[in-house]
Amino acid sequence: MLFPSAKTAHICRSFILSKSSADDSHSVRVVDFVPSPRTKAESANVTSFLSSVIYPKELGSIAKQVWQHTGNGVSSRRGEFCHSALRDGFLVEKQSTMTETVAQRICKGPRRYQGKDTVNGSFRAGGIHPSPTDSPMVTDGVRDGREHIQFIEERFGRNLNTSLADQAKRAVRRRIAGVLKADVELIEALKKTSGEGRVAGLTESDVFLFPTGMSSIFNSHQMLLAARGAMKSICFGFPYIDTLKTLEKWGPGCLFYGNGSSEDIDDLEARLDSGGKFLAVFTEFPGNPLLKSPDLKRIRSLSDKYDFAVVVDETVGNFLNINVLPYADIVVSSLTKIFSGDSNVMGGSAVLNPHGRYYSSLKDTFARDYEDNLWAEDAIFLERNSRDFVSRIEKINSTTEEITEMLKGSSLGMCSSIFPVLIACV
Repeated sequence: MLFPSAKTAHICRSFILSKSSADDSHSVRVVDFVPSPRTKAESANVTSFLSSVIYPKELGSIAKQVWQHTGNGVSSRRGEFCHSALRDGFLVEKQSTMTETVAQRICKGPRRYQGKDTVNGSFRAGGIHPSPTDSPMVTDGVRDGREHIQFIEERFGRNLNTSLADQAKRAVRRRIAGVLKADVELIEALKKTSGEGRVAGLTESDVFLFPTGMSSIFNSHQMLLAARGAMKSICFGFPYIDTLKTLEKWGPGCLFYGNGSSEDIDDLEARLDSGGKFLAVFTEFPGNPLLKSPDLKRIRSLSDKYDFAVVVDETVGNFLNINVLPYADIVVSSLTKIFSGDSNVMGGSAVLNPHGRYYSSLKDTFARDYEDNLWAEDAIFLERNSRDFVSRIEKINSTTEEITEMLKGSSLGMCSSIFPVLIACV
């Protein structure tokens, strides 16, 4: 099973060992791959690390839980990049003693547009022109066709060069922080140096990006455990199932209030009043898929009184329609769905409330433990897709209200009890 870093791979290994017998400890291992020594001198701006967890097939069902619940896997674009880098000798096993051979350089653009001394489209002295025999796994026709597609996309702006990944991530963080309040291109987003975000004092430095929405939830939970110590969490309301499983399987466990009702809050308050201690309440606003919205004001009040954090998943509502950050310590979201809007990239985010009780300790913990595992090309697609986020949300809101009114007036009476909830979140 593949992971973007040694840390995420060891999380998988530790989980497998915790669910298997002691005899399996030597059969579950991590193999790390790193850029080869010649990569710095010869390769493009973007490189990747890769780690794999190797285990007996009998433990596959346990390993699958890590892949499913944590969201820490490898995206298809990173996978393609690493596959090519491994094949061409730019990615090698860590501490490998194998003698490196001259491998074909990774190139951009059709071969006919490259001089004999080019590497990744940049002219270099002493270059070696690749030959079809350097890559026996791919025919010359297939390779040239793929290079042609990439060249055309870059030439006519349908894709950005991966060297702009850092700028793309900065623009995405600014959109999520609420600093960018209109549809803007990348250049405009980077020029925007100040602005009032979702709450006073919020900046892009309080926004952290992840490869998936579940990765943002999993890692927020891990950061809270590191910052506050090992305590049970509370899952309030019927959630996206992997959220509940993450809280149950990593850490001391979870108390589940599936209804997310006022009566559930009464029960929680009674537990707290009798001395119960909890790490955090994890909830969704509104919930996915039932669209129920918890009483965040009351939960926040209990949090202030009894000392626990509040983590809110705003994915369905999205931050242009609802501002839940004042009631939360961390707001998490999947960027895969409405933020991207193009169904061709995954991503997630976690936003720290600068006015939260645990802000300082969480900021220190993120500074120490956070890994940026959002792949460069995925960040570029995410930034490009989200440029019209503001206008898309306005259109979605308008369309949703029209559909809701149509269904409320239809003969399908059962819809009238469901869709008013939908109006509340748009």
